Amino acid sequence: MSTITIPKKLAQNDDLVVLPRREYEDLLERQIPTITLSAKEKKAIERGRKEIARGEFVTLSELKHELRGLRRKKR
Repeated sequence: MSTITIPKKLAQNDDLVVLPRREYEDLLERQIPTITLSAKEKKAIERGRKEIARGEFVTLSELKHELRGLRRKKR
């Protein structure tokens, strides 16, 4: 077995994690993929954030109440 020396600078402030290779590979396989948003998607998200900041949104309980009302009207 080989011996390695880890510089103190690298091991400070909890900056170092040691894992067996197989465990590291398993983590890589399970990680959430990174996606790149299109310009249109970025604009839609920004528009939604502005609407929320202005208070233009419906809470989950309000949505459920509205949907219950729609279901009753269909009967």
